[in-house]
Amino acid sequence: MLSKLKNLTDFQLSYNNRLSLLIYASTNATFPKFRLLGLNSCNLTHIPDFLQNQDELELLFLTNNKIHGPIPKWLWNMSKDTLEILALSQNLLTGFDLLPAVLPWSKMRILDLDSNMLQGSLPVPPPSTYIYLVSGNKLTGEIPPLICNLTSLRSLDLSDNNFSGGIPQCLTNLSSSLFVLNLRGNNLHGAIPQICTNTSSLRMIDLSENQLQGQIPRSLANCIMLEELVLGNNMTNDNFPSWLGSLPRLQVLILQSNLFHGAIGSPKTKFEFSKLHIIDLSHNHFTDVEFKAPRYSWEGAYTVSMTIMNKGLSREYEKTPDILTVIDLSSNKFYGEIPESIGDPKGIQALNLSNNALTGPIPTSLANLTLLEALDLSQNKLSREIPQQLVQLTFLAYFNVSHNHLTGPIPQGKQFATFPDTSFDGNPGLCGSPLSRACGNSEASPPAPSTPKQGSSSEFDWKIVLMGYGSGLVIGISTGYCLTAWKHEWFVKTFGRRQPKWRRKARRGHRG
Repeated sequence: MLSKLKNLTDFQLSYNNRLSLLIYASTNATFPKFRLLGLNSCNLTHIPDFLQNQDELELLFLTNNKIHGPIPKWLWNMSKDTLEILALSQNLLTGFDLLPAVLPWSKMRILDLDSNMLQGSLPVPPPSTYIYLVSGNKLTGEIPPLICNLTSLRSLDLSDNNFSGGIPQCLTNLSSSLFVLNLRGNNLHGAIPQICTNTSSLRMIDLSENQLQGQIPRSLANCIMLEELVLGNNMTNDNFPSWLGSLPRLQVLILQSNLFHGAIGSPKTKFEFSKLHIIDLSHNHFTDVEFKAPRYSWEGAYTVSMTIMNKGLSREYEKTPDILTVIDLSSNKFYGEIPESIGDPKGIQALNLSNNALTGPIPTSLANLTLLEALDLSQNKLSREIPQQLVQLTFLAYFNVSHNHLTGPIPQGKQFATFPDTSFDGNPGLCGSPLSRACGNSEASPPAPSTPKQGSSSEFDWKIVLMGYGSGLVIGISTGYCLTAWKHEWFVKTFGRRQPKWRRKARRGHRG
C-alpha cells in the first residue's frame, strides 16, 4: 500500500504500543523516498532492509525496539549526503560491521546510540555533529583523539561504558563549543586535564565514577559558564576547591566519595558560591566547615534525574523536585557540637549528619524545621536527652539516632509513635517505647561523655552548610541529565512543529 504513495516524505508510526511493523524480504515493492521515518517502539528485530535504498532521509528514528546483532555495514552508505538525525538507542545492538574511521554522514547533527550492548571501539561521528550520545553500552579502549575534531559538538555523552586510559587533553579544543561533557562510569584514570580555556562554553562536566587521581585543575576557574561539576566516586586528593566559588553560574557541585581533606574555608566575599543549589561533600575527610549561607532564588534550567538517600532509603527522582532541601554531610570527620543555628532555615526536608564524631546535645532548634521529613544523626557521640520539642515535627517520617550516648525518655506521640526500635539502638541510657526498657527504673543512666572544649578551631561550625537555602540544597546524590530539550529544539527548528516523543523515560544527558 505504501508503495502507491509516491509523494510521501514524512511517515511516523512511533509509540503505537501494540503496533508491529512486519517487513517481508520477498517483497518487490518500491518504497517512497522518505525524509522523516519514525519507527520507535514498533517491535522491530532488525534494521529494515528497505532502508538500503533510501538516499534522501534526514531523520531516522528506530529507538526502543528489539533490534539485535551488529549494525550492518550498508547503513554507513545510507543517505550519506542528507541524514541529520539517527536514533538507534534502547535496542540490543552488539557492535559494528566494518566500522569506518569516521562515520560518513556529512550533515549529521544528532547521533544517538544510547542503551545498547555495543562492544569494540568508539565510533567517531563526522565533524558536523552537535549531539553525540553513546551512554550505557560496553565500548572499550581509549577515547580516540579524533573525537577532538568535532568542533561543532555541543553535547558529548560517553557515560556508563568501559573506556580506559586517560581523558584526552585535546578536549580543550572543544571547550569553546561544548556545553556538556559526560564521561561518568568508565575506567578512566590519571589526572583531570586542563579542559577549560578562557572562551569555554561548558555548562556541565560529569567525570564521576572513574579512577581519576590528583587535584582538580585550576583551569576550571576559566569555565565561567559552568553550572554543574560532578566529580564524585574517584580518587581525587585535594583540599576543598573554594576557588570554584568565583564561578558566577555554578549550581551543582558533587565531590562525594573522594579523598578530599582539611577544612572547608569560608568565602572571601558574599558573592562566592552565590548560585549553588546542589552540593555533595559526603564520604571524604573534611574536618571543619565555615561557609555562610547565601539566600537566593533557584531558577535552574536543567532537569536533573538523581538518586538520593532519603528517609533511610535510596530514592530515585526523575527530575530535581522544585523544592527539595537535603543536607548530607555524612561520613566525614566533623566533630564538636551541632549549634542551635541549624534550626534557622525552615525549608530543610532531610538532614543527614551520620557517621561523624559530633558531640553534645541534639539542638532543640531542630523543632523549627517544620518541613523536616528525615533526620539521621546516627553513629556519632551525641549525649543527653532527645528534645521533647521534636514531637512537633509532624512531617517526620524517618528518624535515626542509633549508636550515640543519648539518655532519658524517648519522646512520645505523633510521629514518634511510628519509629521502630532500631532508630534508637546503641543508646543504653534511653528508655520508653518502642524500647523494652521502661523509664523510672533503678538502672542508672550512663554518664554523658566529655565533649571538646568550646571554641576549638576544629569543632563542627555550622556557619555554612545552608548554601542554597530558599530553593533547596541537595547533598549526597548521584546525578544524571536529560537531553530532551535539545532534541525538541532541533526538531522544531527543522520542521516548525512539535517533536515526536523520543523516549518513554528521561535519558541521561544535559537539557541545554
